[in-house]
Amino acid sequence: MSRRRKSLSVLLALVMMLAAVLSACTKSDSGQGGGNSASPADSAGSESAGGDKPGEPITLRMTVWGAPEEVAAYKTAIAKFENKYPNIKVNLQHIPTDYDTKLTTMVAGNDEPDVAQMESASIAYPLAEQGKFYNLQDFLSSDPEIKQDDLVPNITYWLEPGNIIGLGPGPETFVLYYNEDIFKDAGLTPPPAKASEAWTWDQFVEVAKKLTIDSKGRSAADPGFDPKNIKQYGVSIGTWWGNYSNFIYSNGGDFVSADGKKFALNEPAAVEALQKMADLINVHHVAPSPVQAKNIPATNIALQTKKVAMAIDGQWATAGLAQSKVHFNVGVLPVIKEPTTTVVSGMFSIFKSTKHPKEAWELMKALLDPDAAIDLITAGTWMPAYRSWYTDPDLLAKWTENLDSRPSNYKDAVVDVLLNHSRQTPTGYVKNFNKIMDIVNPALDKVWLGQQTAQEALDSVAAKAQAQVQGRRDVEG
Repeated sequence: MSRRRKSLSVLLALVMMLAAVLSACTKSDSGQGGGNSASPADSAGSESAGGDKPGEPITLRMTVWGAPEEVAAYKTAIAKFENKYPNIKVNLQHIPTDYDTKLTTMVAGNDEPDVAQMESASIAYPLAEQGKFYNLQDFLSSDPEIKQDDLVPNITYWLEPGNIIGLGPGPETFVLYYNEDIFKDAGLTPPPAKASEAWTWDQFVEVAKKLTIDSKGRSAADPGFDPKNIKQYGVSIGTWWGNYSNFIYSNGGDFVSADGKKFALNEPAAVEALQKMADLINVHHVAPSPVQAKNIPATNIALQTKKVAMAIDGQWATAGLAQSKVHFNVGVLPVIKEPTTTVVSGMFSIFKSTKHPKEAWELMKALLDPDAAIDLITAGTWMPAYRSWYTDPDLLAKWTENLDSRPSNYKDAVVDVLLNHSRQTPTGYVKNFNKIMDIVNPALDKVWLGQQTAQEALDSVAAKAQAQVQGRRDVEG
């Protein structure tokens, strides 16, 4: 073969090799990591994550707030996830303070995480309205491992019907806690555990009177009781919307009308519930005012030291109560008309800017897995996100039996009520909630202090609040 012919053959071979390399690179780039070129529905529910190339390294970034024990639960979930997908690394960014401000700054600088913990009352919905989050309905609709019905009620957050922007990994409800020794010593029957046997509001008040004791040992039901020198309150109840929403809902009221067009906190059902709460403080003298409450310790210490006999607080308080070793139990909340508890939960969302939506969704599923957060759940801080953990006897036993954080009435007073008598937090469906409450809260402060009735206070701000009403997320239009 001549030198010239040999050179041409070598050149032709090199050209063919180069074409093959370019073709391979093009295929790899088009499918790498399930990027934005693929729809969420195409990516969701596939049997494997981690891109088309096995072992191709992928990094996901996730931001969270929370106490050390919550962060530890996230790390456990991430470790299980990374063990399942060895080629995926999750960088956990814990932001313990000023979370909303720092995340907003990250978004403004095009430095968004792949997955972020979000709070529905703050920046979650403004970001969703800017189109920042994936619609998780697309993932749920095509995933063979998880469906929306697999989750407990009221932990799904919608931008509007059909567009899910977040899912809550740790639902929480509200509970009536009590010190068993106080009830035993007073010879009183403790609060009922079953929703069907719940105290009426009047029954609750009468018991609270008998358990409110002044410095001379007289109860609020006795003649000569001194409301200015109380050593034990019958009940403590925080005056934030999470607590009073339970009783507004129980009485058939709401924050806005059913069609989302009208401010509803000055309507009769809501006003009556709010006034009943205020009367605990200013008429019956069985609960501390916001000023007096500053001297009342947290629920676990308040019950342990007998500063209060009962406390209305979130389910999360069981963690501290278990550690305090107080003889406590739980009862169903008193009812005005219907048994009701409000479900509150942070949520996780997936930013549309992620290059790996399929992998981000798989991480979301790992975060929702109760097994990953089992230490947090058994400690009493969280409840599971999956319905099966409430209905399957073996799974239910894993987080409710033989635990200091789960007293004997827990299944009836908490588990059953969440499944059958719960409502979503108003932050999840009331549009512009924070701006409405910025107007309402100062007015309610006057109610808690006994300076105005609930009707007077809410009527005085109704026009301003109405101007901030923008509708509901759980209705069309």
